[in-house]
Amino acid sequence: MQYMLLIYGESGVGPAPDSPEFGQMMAGYGAFTAEARESGAMVSSDALQPVTTATTVRVRDNGTETTDGPFAETKEQLGGYYLLDCADLDEAIAYAAKIPGSKYGSIEVRPVMVFD
Repeated sequence: MQYMLLIYGESGVGPAPDSPEFGQMMAGYGAFTAEARESGAMVSSDALQPVTTATTVRVRDNGTETTDGPFAETKEQLGGYYLLDCADLDEAIAYAAKIPGSKYGSIEVRPVMVFD
């Protein structure tokens, strides 16, 4: 079954981009990605541009409305995802716990709905 592992973090929390700790965290992401690929679980993954680049779209009264920024203002913002093919929720949770961002933010694990 496929699981989406959504990586949330708060701006300014965690290692600064120019610090050695940031380099270690990014190396951790590289190692995690390699592990998921080598195990055959990896379907896809991407990091997202900062939330300041987001545009929210709504259709109301047959018109399209756009707003700069995210849909909701929250401290934690979606920064990226992994889509993995796992045997079960326990395996997906085990992978989520290995994502470096889990140390500074949170990882939401959601099963992907399959339509036949």
